[in-house]
Amino acid sequence: MTVSVPRLPTVVSLGCRLNASEAADMRAHAQAAGLDRAVIVNTCAVTGEAVRQGLQQIRKLRREHPDALLLATGCAAQIEPERFAALAEVDHVVGNGEKARAETFRALASGGQAPRIMVGDIMAESAVPTAGAAAAATAIPRAFIQIQNGCDHRCTFCVIPFGRGRSRSLPAAQVVERVRWHVEQGVPEVVLSGVDITSWGSDLPEQPPLGQLVRQVLDAVPELSRLRLSSIDQAEVDDSLMAALADQPRLMPHLHLSLQSGSDLILKRMRRRHSRAQAIAMCERLRRARPDIVLGADLIAGFPTESEAHFADTLSVVDECGLAFLHVFPYSARRGTPAAQMPQVPGDVVRQRAARLREKGQMVLEAWLSSQVGGIVEASVERAGDGELPARTAQFAQVRLGGLHRSVAAGTSIASRVTGTDGRRLLAEAVA
Repeated sequence: MTVSVPRLPTVVSLGCRLNASEAADMRAHAQAAGLDRAVIVNTCAVTGEAVRQGLQQIRKLRREHPDALLLATGCAAQIEPERFAALAEVDHVVGNGEKARAETFRALASGGQAPRIMVGDIMAESAVPTAGAAAAATAIPRAFIQIQNGCDHRCTFCVIPFGRGRSRSLPAAQVVERVRWHVEQGVPEVVLSGVDITSWGSDLPEQPPLGQLVRQVLDAVPELSRLRLSSIDQAEVDDSLMAALADQPRLMPHLHLSLQSGSDLILKRMRRRHSRAQAIAMCERLRRARPDIVLGADLIAGFPTESEAHFADTLSVVDECGLAFLHVFPYSARRGTPAAQMPQVPGDVVRQRAARLREKGQMVLEAWLSSQVGGIVEASVERAGDGELPARTAQFAQVRLGGLHRSVAAGTSIASRVTGTDGRRLLAEAVA
């Protein structure tokens, strides 16, 4: 007897974790509307290269799914809807606000009644999308929960506020409800995510800080094993978050900072809200609060007007901040941003500096990984199985975990001795 397996809509998310966290919601909305053969491309606009990859992915998916209903959505589609609508491969362009609504997908299923471009005014959006529990389901071992969307800052290089709209927060009670639901489904680890999560609460009554939300989640859901934060803006870290890091062991000791540069002049031209000295001081303060914390950062290479001396400041701030994980972006001019009007660094120089910064990132990662050899870590298994398994430490370091002679479920935390490193991951053996 042949068992028929229902086809699910295909969702391809590019770019940030927020995009990835929205994929399950869109898939559920499409399936509920009967759009089982839909292909949805959730685009990214953070760089020109990201937009190019989105266009490339659309063409590829159309070749692979010639009869599908192909939808382009995400930040690039929100910002440049006409550009995506001009592609013959695209059936509809759906805005970032519209993609969160079930009625959008019902309209798409209505038999040709939906307009080709379904993109509204993102600045008019006033709420964080709240999906039903089934729609928000995320695979073990980690759930990404959107607690905030949009951004009120205007960095000179960034178009994301025009793709995501104004900063808006999910009320704490709803965050707790989402976390509790995931934990009840067996998910041991939750990541609080958003565009600018350290601004969470600024638009809510009484303007509660992020640290208060963290404490409320951990107190209300004691069964939650691990709580993480996605990328944060160090200029917005307040005393409540610092205190939570210090006294809440279930808040994981890993933070990724939106640093961008180590040069005061470049930071000013980026319209960032911190100086080099303030970034270094913040990293020192974080280590005093949580000595086992490991820090990463976003850094841009080749920002307009960046000299070799400015770039040297960025290289050196990696050491002065004690960073272990770098996410390097070669600068890419985005039309309509102030930075696009500034004197540009030649493309070959941008690429060279990005390569040098990535080499620096590999060096500091290897040094930190080596410092862990011989120690005992709690490794959370990423994928079920036996033998050698992928896992993560509390500091979010990848682990190749061996010494297992039984099947292990994803999300299981295993005490492991670090025996070495391959330059990217820790090599560890389960402690008997």
